[in-house]
Amino acid sequence: MISIGFTFGLAIYGIIWFLTLFMVLPFGIRTQADENDVEPGSDSGAPAVPQMWRRFIITSVLSLVLFAGVYWVLTSPVAAPWFKDLGAGVTNTPSQ
Repeated sequence: MISIGFTFGLAIYGIIWFLTLFMVLPFGIRTQADENDVEPGSDSGAPAVPQMWRRFIITSVLSLVLFAGVYWVLTSPVAAPWFKDLGAGVTNTPSQ
Protein backbone atom coordinates (compact mmCIF):
# COMPACT_ATOMS: atom_id res chain seq x y z
CA MET A 1 0.00 0.00 0.00
CA ILE A 2 1.10 3.52 -0.67
CA SER A 3 -0.01 6.36 1.56
CA ILE A 4 -1.33 9.26 -0.47
CA GLY A 5 -1.22 12.66 1.19
CA PHE A 6 -3.15 15.73 0.06
CA THR A 7 -0.34 17.19 -2.06
CA PHE A 8 0.51 13.89 -3.74
CA GLY A 9 -3.18 13.24 -4.42
CA LEU A 10 -3.64 16.73 -5.84
CA ALA A 11 -0.65 16.23 -8.15
CA ILE A 12 -2.01 12.90 -9.39
CA TYR A 13 -5.46 14.43 -9.93
CA GLY A 14 -3.94 17.36 -11.84
CA ILE A 15 -2.03 15.04 -14.16
CA ILE A 16 -5.14 12.94 -14.77
CA TRP A 17 -7.23 16.11 -15.30
CA PHE A 18 -4.96 17.55 -18.00
CA LEU A 19 -4.60 14.21 -19.78
CA THR A 20 -8.37 13.80 -19.74
CA LEU A 21 -8.88 17.38 -20.98
CA PHE A 22 -6.72 16.71 -24.03
CA MET A 23 -8.75 13.57 -24.73
CA VAL A 24 -12.11 15.36 -24.32
CA LEU A 25 -11.32 18.49 -26.36
CA PRO A 26 -11.78 17.07 -29.88
CA PHE A 27 -15.12 15.31 -29.27
CA GLY A 28 -18.18 16.98 -30.77
CA ILE A 29 -16.33 19.94 -32.27
CA ARG A 30 -17.95 21.66 -35.22
CA THR A 31 -15.35 23.76 -37.01
CA GLN A 32 -15.95 27.15 -38.55
CA ALA A 33 -15.51 25.51 -41.96
CA ASP A 34 -18.23 22.97 -41.10
CA GLU A 35 -20.57 25.84 -40.20
CA ASN A 36 -19.57 27.90 -43.28
CA ASP A 37 -18.87 30.83 -40.95
CA VAL A 38 -15.11 31.44 -40.95
CA GLU A 39 -14.15 34.57 -39.02
CA PRO A 40 -11.62 36.68 -40.92
CA GLY A 41 -8.12 36.19 -39.48
CA SER A 42 -8.91 32.86 -37.81
CA ASP A 43 -8.16 29.33 -38.93
CA SER A 44 -10.98 27.51 -40.68
CA GLY A 45 -10.38 24.53 -38.36
CA ALA A 46 -11.09 26.61 -35.24
CA PRO A 47 -14.20 25.61 -33.29
CA ALA A 48 -17.36 27.52 -34.19
CA VAL A 49 -18.63 27.24 -30.58
CA PRO A 50 -15.88 25.99 -28.21
CA GLN A 51 -18.12 25.35 -25.13
CA MET A 52 -15.07 25.24 -22.86
CA TRP A 53 -17.03 25.29 -19.57
CA ARG A 54 -18.93 22.20 -20.70
CA ARG A 55 -15.65 20.48 -21.56
CA PHE A 56 -14.13 21.47 -18.18
CA ILE A 57 -17.10 19.95 -16.34
CA ILE A 58 -16.96 16.71 -18.35
CA THR A 59 -13.20 16.56 -17.81
CA SER A 60 -13.58 17.09 -14.05
CA VAL A 61 -16.18 14.33 -13.68
CA LEU A 62 -14.20 11.83 -15.78
CA SER A 63 -10.99 12.73 -13.91
CA LEU A 64 -12.69 12.17 -10.57
CA VAL A 65 -13.74 8.67 -11.64
CA LEU A 66 -10.27 7.87 -12.99
CA PHE A 67 -8.61 9.30 -9.86
CA ALA A 68 -10.84 7.14 -7.65
CA GLY A 69 -9.62 4.07 -9.55
CA VAL A 70 -5.97 5.12 -9.29
CA TYR A 71 -6.40 5.91 -5.58
CA TRP A 72 -7.97 2.52 -4.95
CA VAL A 73 -5.18 0.69 -6.79
CA LEU A 74 -2.45 2.58 -4.93
CA THR A 75 -3.98 2.27 -1.45
CA SER A 76 -5.66 -1.13 -1.66
CA PRO A 77 -4.19 -4.08 0.22
CA VAL A 78 -5.21 -6.18 -2.78
CA ALA A 79 -2.83 -4.22 -5.02
CA ALA A 80 -0.02 -4.01 -2.43
CA PRO A 81 1.93 -7.04 -3.75
CA TRP A 82 2.32 -5.25 -7.10
CA PHE A 83 4.23 -2.46 -5.36
CA LYS A 84 6.47 -4.54 -3.05
CA ASP A 85 9.68 -3.56 -4.86
CA LEU A 86 9.07 0.20 -5.05
CA GLY A 87 11.21 1.06 -2.04
CA ALA A 88 10.79 2.86 1.26
CA GLY A 89 7.30 3.68 2.47
CA VAL A 90 5.67 0.81 0.63
CA THR A 91 4.45 -2.13 2.69
CA ASN A 92 2.76 -5.38 1.80
CA THR A 93 0.60 -5.43 4.92
CA PRO A 94 -2.26 -3.11 5.81
CA SER A 95 -1.37 -0.48 8.40
CA GLN A 96 -2.93 -0.82 11.83
